[in-house]
Amino acid sequence: MHIGNVEDIKKVHVKASGAINAFKQVLINVDHGWEGWAMRLFTLGPGGQTPRHAHPWPHINYIIAGRGILYMDGKQHNVKEGSVAYIPDEIDHQFINDGEKEFSFICIVPEIGES
Repeated sequence: MHIGNVEDIKKVHVKASGAINAFKQVLINVDHGWEGWAMRLFTLGPGGQTPRHAHPWPHINYIIAGRGILYMDGKQHNVKEGSVAYIPDEIDHQFINDGEKEFSFICIVPEIGES
């Protein structure tokens, strides 16, 4: 079992090539007893983005604050608080903050996707 608060979880600057003003917090993973999966919180500041990339695992996303663009498989999709997305494995994707406030989303991936 695990109970925590996002305010107490270390926020790590995403330094991958193509990432701008992006931060990640690992909320729950194998260290908390959830074997095989990880739940992360990404926060993109104004003008922020994740790198455009693809990988051999799927993920599930839930937008919790702000608005932005989800680039997925060659198309741009407007997303906002309350939007959800399933991104299959090997699909090119990227999140972009196109607003003036922080854009935050939950990202759940198989354990292999959390490194």
